[in-house]
Amino acid sequence: MKVANYTEKQTEKIQRLKEEKNAVLLAHYYQDPEIQDIADYVGDSLQLAREAAKTEADIIVFAGVHFMGETAKIINPSKKVLVPDLQASCSLAESCPADKFEAFIKKHPDHVVVSYINASAAVKTLSDIVCTSSNAVEVIESIPPEKPIIFAPDKNLGAYLAEVTERDILLWDGACIVHEAFAIEKVLKLHRQYPNAEFLAHPESPKEILEVANYIGSTAGIIKYAQHSSASEFIVATEAGILHEMSKTMPEKTFIPAPSKDDNSCACSECHFMKMNTLEKISRCLEFESNEIQIDDEIIAKALAPIERMMAL
Repeated sequence: MKVANYTEKQTEKIQRLKEEKNAVLLAHYYQDPEIQDIADYVGDSLQLAREAAKTEADIIVFAGVHFMGETAKIINPSKKVLVPDLQASCSLAESCPADKFEAFIKKHPDHVVVSYINASAAVKTLSDIVCTSSNAVEVIESIPPEKPIIFAPDKNLGAYLAEVTERDILLWDGACIVHEAFAIEKVLKLHRQYPNAEFLAHPESPKEILEVANYIGSTAGIIKYAQHSSASEFIVATEAGILHEMSKTMPEKTFIPAPSKDDNSCACSECHFMKMNTLEKISRCLEFESNEIQIDDEIIAKALAPIERMMAL
């Protein structure tokens, strides 16, 4: 009961602070359920970027990881953007240091540079256009077919895009620790337990996972597919936080997290960085307006251009 009462008090405090400060709370599908339930908007990277772009709030609190807060600040340079924990990073963003990526680009000067939104603001300044997993195919297909492409930082998503679009894509060697953790042997074993279940996978997953998927798509795409599918059981290969939204909106269906290579008590794959956010941290950053995202004006100007090209599509 103490835990429940504490959560209720934190929720009430956050709601009060949002009203007092004209603040909006954005949360990614990978957040813990109690954060998703209190958020004004829950979505994937593209959906949340759109909400950040059109919000009239004075303060944006972004319950996600650091690059998401950066994106919101780039889109809204005049607004105060707060994140619950400044240390909530991203394995993909960390896998692509801007200085090394710049050197990589200089070796291939004739390429169009496409960066996944899961990258730092500094990497975005080096890019011609940004994409999310929701619009990546559309972004690639918007580039003239004769132009070779550099894609960073996710090699699995990049390889999937090269196959789907039949384009010449040079890949940066980065990967998401969450999606890399799925074990094909365990997935196949689980499917034998649930032979009627459809297997839904995020394109950040390795090729052997994608090859056996019934559907490949972003977090928003996975949810939409399950809503329209006639199947009643689904094995889901992405961060386990998405299961909350799926179960809430489709209580009549069964959702099973795809097993990871780890043999710990949690068979699913979770993002440590996403789970660093808590109700208490959200409450504290709102109360004191702390953990503000700070980006140099020059970087904002350079990083905004490729994001605007994406949004224009």
